[in-house]
Amino acid sequence: MRIRDWDHNLKIRLFGEAMMNITFWMFFPFLTIYFADAFGKGKAGLLLVFSQVFSVLANLMGGYCADRFGRKKMMVLSSLGQGLAFIVFAFSDSQWMQLPVLGFICFTLAGVFGSFYWPASQAMVADVVDEKDRSSVFAVFYTSINIAVVFGPILGAIFYVHYRFQLLLVAGLICMVLALILAVWTRETAPVFKAMETNGTEKWYDFLITQVREYRIIFKDLTFLLYIIAGVLAAQTFMQLDMLFPVYITEVIHNQTVLALGDWSFSVSGEQAFGLILSENGLLVALFTIVVTKWMTTYKERNVFVLSSGLYAIAIVLFGLTGSIWGLIFAMALFTFAELMTAGISQNFVSKIAPEHMRGQYFAAASLRFTIGRTIAPFAIPMSLWFGYTWTFIILGLLAVLSAVLYYVMFQMYEKKQVVQGAQVG
Repeated sequence: MRIRDWDHNLKIRLFGEAMMNITFWMFFPFLTIYFADAFGKGKAGLLLVFSQVFSVLANLMGGYCADRFGRKKMMVLSSLGQGLAFIVFAFSDSQWMQLPVLGFICFTLAGVFGSFYWPASQAMVADVVDEKDRSSVFAVFYTSINIAVVFGPILGAIFYVHYRFQLLLVAGLICMVLALILAVWTRETAPVFKAMETNGTEKWYDFLITQVREYRIIFKDLTFLLYIIAGVLAAQTFMQLDMLFPVYITEVIHNQTVLALGDWSFSVSGEQAFGLILSENGLLVALFTIVVTKWMTTYKERNVFVLSSGLYAIAIVLFGLTGSIWGLIFAMALFTFAELMTAGISQNFVSKIAPEHMRGQYFAAASLRFTIGRTIAPFAIPMSLWFGYTWTFIILGLLAVLSAVLYYVMFQMYEKKQVVQGAQVG
């Protein structure tokens, strides 16, 4: 599906979100360093985990709100809230004041508003795009984000150190502009919410009880539950990209020659090698997401998910077995291909199994694959001290294999359910 044939809402979002994402990634990779300097590494780590917990809860609530109050309204409010958080963050680290605690609170609030935005944005795509075209549309948005991941940090390395206040201020203003654009030029796409009849005695906390009840229904869907568990296991591999990988690569690579021509040679240190590997991942994702997604739609989803987890397992083990920069480059290429295989079709699968009136909540619950995965992934670092790098990477590979097995079982159940439902309709 060509972009010119997209729904008007999606065209506007693609442009607005691209601007916001590039600005966001100009300072986001450096915030861990900022908080570590301000609070110390130990305390900063605990605070960031604490912040992540709030984002998980906000993500689940965001899905409920997207279904109840509408996609557009939640996206506008989220962009507005995120913009205000960034602006206050800018002033918390400026010539007028130095309040890192206020900065951390604003960072947490920005994450919370971002978590409110995501389920509504994903559900909107499912609302306006036919099932056969959803994978390609999701892939374009995924590519847009990864282009920002490639170029944002490069620009940030230039501007962040000397223009932190201006950078955060611009990020806040761009979020505000995005909120205005969404409010004026997009329409609501959510189906009409049918509220339950009440006798007028409802309490202020009843909506929380209702939300918990509806998410309980979702997690009783065994197919969907297996999808989340398999995703959490697979996430233990790709979440190491910014956790175990930098530690491992900086320890095994020491001024290693990448290329030599006569008397000229190009060598990299451990830190440079990690930057090279990270750039390789971002570049491959930006270049090939759409192509690989289109290719993968020609195969059964079951085979794609299972093979993706299998390739994650092979790639992560290769990382632990090589100390060569070229070996790492090859392993990253395989690793990235595994990532791209499911980049577009994973959201499409969620949109297929989710009831129309609960899409926001299903997308929010599906994101637990990443939020829970990111919460567990740091344990790989102490594991490398207990078992050594080789066995740590092998254990991570075995988790990916288990993920492949669960995906296979899940799709067997899903296909049987589809057959039964087809027979009942017939």
